[in-house]
Amino acid sequence: MQRQLEPEVMDSLEEAIEYDAMDFTEVNTAFAKQAIALGPKEPGLVLDAGTGTGRIPILIAQMRPQWQIIAIDLAENMLQIASEHIQEKGLQQQIRSELVDAKKLPYADGLFDLVISNSLVHHLPEPVMFFSELKRVTKLNSGIFIRDLFRPANEEAMNTLVDSIGVEYNEHQKKLFRDSLHAALTLDEVNQLIADVGLIGVKVYQSSDRHWTAERSWY
Repeated sequence: MQRQLEPEVMDSLEEAIEYDAMDFTEVNTAFAKQAIALGPKEPGLVLDAGTGTGRIPILIAQMRPQWQIIAIDLAENMLQIASEHIQEKGLQQQIRSELVDAKKLPYADGLFDLVISNSLVHHLPEPVMFFSELKRVTKLNSGIFIRDLFRPANEEAMNTLVDSIGVEYNEHQKKLFRDSLHAALTLDEVNQLIADVGLIGVKVYQSSDRHWTAERSWY
């Protein structure tokens, strides 16, 4: 099945509020714990690329108060909600949210001890630009934790996944999920991108019936 792009930025206020209202607490907590396991054992600087409404960096900051986090996104309304969440939790000194394009990072080479990203890659028309920037801004021994959907092999497999997400999701949300699956990469494509940009020591694997993960432990 060929990749079919969806809009790179979801930036209406309505979309941001609807996304933030969806309950990803369990998934986000598991993601945060795995990110921490791959990150430095000491104070460090973390980049969260495609932070959305900031739920994951907040969880990480609460578990790792010695870390500083820069949380970026291209969606202004998502970032506005993220900023409100960060202020509500009193984490303004630990988390900085910034309107930044993950394909053109304004940060110095080798700056970050850990880069994380959840569900960003399928939005990118040219994901190689993000992976190239990822390599540039990470230290040689930095942690990496990237997770996203993978594109099903065919329409039947995609329909099965969409049907599996449950009655709590409305038809619009199911359409968004279908569009995201269609826009996602395959594991082979992710492996090829990582090889093309020369990222070393990154393991790519299928981590659920719909997700791939690319990770490297800090050392």
